[in-house]
Amino acid sequence: MNRFAPWLRTAVLTAAALAAPFATQAQGSNGGTGADYPNKPIKFIVPYPPGGGTDVIARIVQERFQAQLGQPVLIDNRGGAAGSIGTDIAAKSPPDGYTVLFTLSSHTINPAIYTKLPFDTLKDFEPVAMVASLPQILVANTSFPANNVAELVKVAKAKPGSLSFATVGNGSPGHLAGELFKLRTGTEMTHVPYRGGGPAVTDVMGGQVPLLWVSIPAAAQFVKAGKLKALAVSTTKRSAAFPDVPTMQEAGIADFDVDSWYAMFVPSKTPKAAIDKLNRVVNTVVREPDIRDKLLAQGSEGVGGTPEQLGKVVSTEMVRWSKLAKEANIKVD
Repeated sequence: MNRFAPWLRTAVLTAAALAAPFATQAQGSNGGTGADYPNKPIKFIVPYPPGGGTDVIARIVQERFQAQLGQPVLIDNRGGAAGSIGTDIAAKSPPDGYTVLFTLSSHTINPAIYTKLPFDTLKDFEPVAMVASLPQILVANTSFPANNVAELVKVAKAKPGSLSFATVGNGSPGHLAGELFKLRTGTEMTHVPYRGGGPAVTDVMGGQVPLLWVSIPAAAQFVKAGKLKALAVSTTKRSAAFPDVPTMQEAGIADFDVDSWYAMFVPSKTPKAAIDKLNRVVNTVVREPDIRDKLLAQGSEGVGGTPEQLGKVVSTEMVRWSKLAKEANIKVD
C-alpha cells in the first residue's frame, strides 16, 4: 500500500486542482447560497401590475430588504391571468435564492378554480414567510345609489343580474369575497375580472363598473380622498386604516370572513440556507416600527413567522377555497 501512496496523493491533488474551477463555476451558477448569500441582486416577481395591493406592499418592504441583504432588490411586475403568468415565471426560475415570488392569497385560490395551471402550487414552490395580512374592502363609485351593505342588497335584489363587481382577476381574494357575498345575500351580480388593482380602481372611479372588491392598499388613498366610498370590509375585525367601515358581519351578513395575505415563496429546490436567510429578513423587517406604521396605514398588519407556518396556511386554505368554489360553482377554463 505504501508504495502507491505518493502516486495516490499526486492524483488526488491533481484532480482537486482540475475540479476547483468547476466547483467555483457551480457556486457562481447559483450565486452562492452559503455564508456569502446573497452576492448579487435579488428579484421579487410580483404577478400583478404596478399600483395594486401586492405591488404596494412589496415596495413598502423593498428598501429595508436591500439594507438587510446588502444587495439591490428589484421588483419585476408580471401581471395577467389572476397572477398565473408571473407565478409560472417564478416557478420556472432557477432555484438559487435570487428569484422570489411576492404574491397574495390568490396563490391558494387559483388551484381551486382554474382547471389547468402551468405550475403546481405545492410542488413547485417552497414557502419563505408571510409578510402581511389584511381584509378585502368593498368600495363603490361615489354616484352609486347604495351607501351601505343593506342598501346594496336592496338595489341588487330589485334588478337581479344588473349589477357588476370588479376584482383584480379571477381567483383573487376579492373574487371569492364577491362570490361569497352573492351566496350569503341571495343576490345575482356579474364578476368583471381585471389584470390588477390599478386598472380596476381606475374603472370603478370612472363609472365603468359600480363596485369593487379589492385589498385595502389598492383603494386606501382613493377612499380617503373621497373618490371611492367604502361599504364594508371582508374580515370579522375592522381595519385599523378604516375604523369607521363596518365588517360584513356587522352589516348583517352572517358567516362572512375572507382575509388577504401577502407572502414570499421561492422555486422548489432552493437551498435551505437561502430560504432561512430570507425568512430572517422578513421577520426583522415587518417588526421595524416605520414599516409596521406604513403597513398599518395601508390597512395591513405585518406577520412574519416560519416557512412551516406559511406552508400550513397554504394547505389549509387550498382545502377551504376548493369547498367554496364547488359551492358557488366557480370554474375558469
